[in-house]
Amino acid sequence: MEQTIMQNPNALYWMLFIGIAIASWAVSYSLERKFKRFSKVPLGLTGKEVAEKMLRDNGIYDVQVTCTKGHLTDHYNPATKTVNLSESVYGSASVAAAAVAAHECGHALQHETEYAPLSIRSALVPVVSFASTWVMWVLLAGMLMINVFPAIMGIGIGLFALTTLFSFITLPVEIDASRRAVAWLETAGITDRETTPMATSALRSAAYTYVVAALSSLATLVYYILIFIDRR
Repeated sequence: MEQTIMQNPNALYWMLFIGIAIASWAVSYSLERKFKRFSKVPLGLTGKEVAEKMLRDNGIYDVQVTCTKGHLTDHYNPATKTVNLSESVYGSASVAAAAVAAHECGHALQHETEYAPLSIRSALVPVVSFASTWVMWVLLAGMLMINVFPAIMGIGIGLFALTTLFSFITLPVEIDASRRAVAWLETAGITDRETTPMATSALRSAAYTYVVAALSSLATLVYYILIFIDRR
């Protein structure tokens, strides 16, 4: 059976795809459920106030906290030095909002301290942006002409490998930001023995989404490599 699977990249890919799709659904469901539940647990500060306090407590005064549209669209922009919180986080005084706001400020702390994985990730953004724009077109052309110009498929695989690398570099960045967030929330007295585990659980579920995305990208990369090897 193992030999049959290795000789059939489609079978291997679909097995991986189905497994990762199920994991992705489970993680997304868990994340939504936890944020909905923890959004009902009140705290004394809104997401905006938590973010501003965390930045001040860490001596960061040149980062602005703004409100952005959408759900779970929260992010830190190192180019503009802004912590952008979604509407449901910006004005909400809940455990979920505090966790998200502190997590995004964790990225600001990484930027301030020149955290290596974040620096590498930021340096890769222009390259990965270019790769993401063209990778599917190059791979399509490569698969159509693999017997004539196999190098095109090789270039496509190289571009996709860059996006996969980016996904894996993102993992320590996100995990470290959550670690900084939980540590500060507890130290600053924003959360206590009852609410700190809630914040930790919510951020852990959010981190799992990045793990699934990275594994999905890796599985797809392996699929293209197997096609390349099989058809040459």
